Amino acid sequence: MMPRLNRRHLLILAAAGLVSQPMPALAQSDPLRLAFIPQENPDKLLGDIKAITAWLSSEIGVPVEGFVTIDHAAAVEALRNGDADISFMGALPFVLAEREIGAIPLLSEVYRDTPSYTGRVFVRRDSGFKMLADLEGRDIAFADPISESGYMYPLAEFERAGLVSSPDAAEDFFGRIFFAGGYQQAMQAMAEGLVDAAGASQYADLLLTPEQQSQVTWIAESDAIPSHVVIARPELDAELRENFVAAMMKLNMPEHRDKLRYLYGPDGYVEADPSVFDGVRTMAQRFGLL
Repeated sequence: MMPRLNRRHLLILAAAGLVSQPMPALAQSDPLRLAFIPQENPDKLLGDIKAITAWLSSEIGVPVEGFVTIDHAAAVEALRNGDADISFMGALPFVLAEREIGAIPLLSEVYRDTPSYTGRVFVRRDSGFKMLADLEGRDIAFADPISESGYMYPLAEFERAGLVSSPDAAEDFFGRIFFAGGYQQAMQAMAEGLVDAAGASQYADLLLTPEQQSQVTWIAESDAIPSHVVIARPELDAELRENFVAAMMKLNMPEHRDKLRYLYGPDGYVEADPSVFDGVRTMAQRFGLL
């Protein structure tokens, strides 16, 4: 796990490389490069990437390659540098990429008939923790410092409860703060007793084993958050971008829905609406990221 980061570290992650030059539009003979964030076991994700990129390549008619980044910040940086053309990421990294490089939202994930979800604070059932105040002086693992459901929105619940006065003051409430590198990693750290709580997506417990799922619960839930989004660097060829979106929308069809398990397991996709991210933009400003 990574040690806690302060505001300065977050700003460095968010703002690094602003002077980078934009990459040219992708030629049709070049591979379409997809960046994936490690929400789950990276080894499993590598197998999923191989399967979905092969299918996308056959649908779009150009080679499609995929790779796993270290975290959300690395995915934004890959888009900025032209190492990736399209990335799957959370709403907050998209908002940062939108501000920094003009990233374009293409698709939003749908879960249980809605393109939104929440962040939760998870604990073990046998921990005795019933409310957020019980976590004073305790250790918590968040998924990623540039994550809405895996950091900002769960932490905002501590502010709402009057336990933390600002993001900068979080260290005064908790014992230690860790960034685990993904939902699954944060949840595993909590489930195995390495930390007392985890801040992650409302669906993050599904990344645990069935036995572990029965042993954890949540004690706080955030406001609704726009679901994860698929974005593109602005220089990407418009026709290729449209062909990618058309192929991805085919995953909503019954004959292709089984392939959704290779893409973090959403119920489907809808075309992204930039306006739904206004709340995330406001939250990012409160955290000093915009």
